[in-house]
Amino acid sequence: MWDYSKEVHDHFLHPHNAGPLEDANAIGEVGSLACGDALKLYLKIDADGVIEKAGFETFGCASAIASSSVLTDMILGMKVDDALKLTNKDIANALGGLPKQKMHCSVMGQEALEAAIRQWKGEPPVPHAHEEGKLVCKCFGVTDAQIQRAIRENGLKTVEEITHYTKAGGACGDCLDEIAEILAAELRQKPLTELRPKPRMTNVQRMQQVLKTIEEEIRPKLAEDGGDIELVDVDGKRVIVSLRGRCAQCRSSEVTIRNLVERLLREHVEPDIVVEEA
Repeated sequence: MWDYSKEVHDHFLHPHNAGPLEDANAIGEVGSLACGDALKLYLKIDADGVIEKAGFETFGCASAIASSSVLTDMILGMKVDDALKLTNKDIANALGGLPKQKMHCSVMGQEALEAAIRQWKGEPPVPHAHEEGKLVCKCFGVTDAQIQRAIRENGLKTVEEITHYTKAGGACGDCLDEIAEILAAELRQKPLTELRPKPRMTNVQRMQQVLKTIEEEIRPKLAEDGGDIELVDVDGKRVIVSLRGRCAQCRSSEVTIRNLVERLLREHVEPDIVVEEA
């Protein structure tokens, strides 16, 4: 469960200015239902460029709704040029912070505000940087320009942080290498493999690797001394085994054998596996 602030809870359960504005003269739309998050921001801006009314329609999680709600509160009474100075960090701070995995919701609010004001000014509906940007993440429609902006404005240092702020790379993962290249260029360093987060091993994958290692590496070694091993369970990174044959009969050597099993599993599967006996 996400660790939401009181402000996020309040704005999610009792959103302010929810719903469309019939007299809106500026509308900004970002995201898409296919991507899981979408925001439509409505503004009523007077002749002096002051935001008189604001409303929103959001499809998304609690953070998306709360970000949209607090944004409408923040911009009421502001001149459009001042509103354009708001950043996603301002939105997140107004909510008492957001979980890092939900920072993209505050970015969505910032982009919807910019899109609405650009429409009111008669400018192209999509920011120029995005028009020239190259599509990087096909799953979420994120361009290199959007990724570069997120890095610069938020001081991002890892690919994982970029995913939290833009959602890029959060689905199939095919674009993670390209994201790492963009990050390396922004940080002005050679691309490093450690910039790309190591894929997390599922419990099924871990069990398959454990079984393979037992069959190919561990069982042959134990068989040399008349011993054997049986996999009992894999619970996260806890591997529970049962020693058979001479391994089970010689109680004094059990610790050494368990250490051998643990060392080989750490070498061939994951470095922090813990072996226990049933």
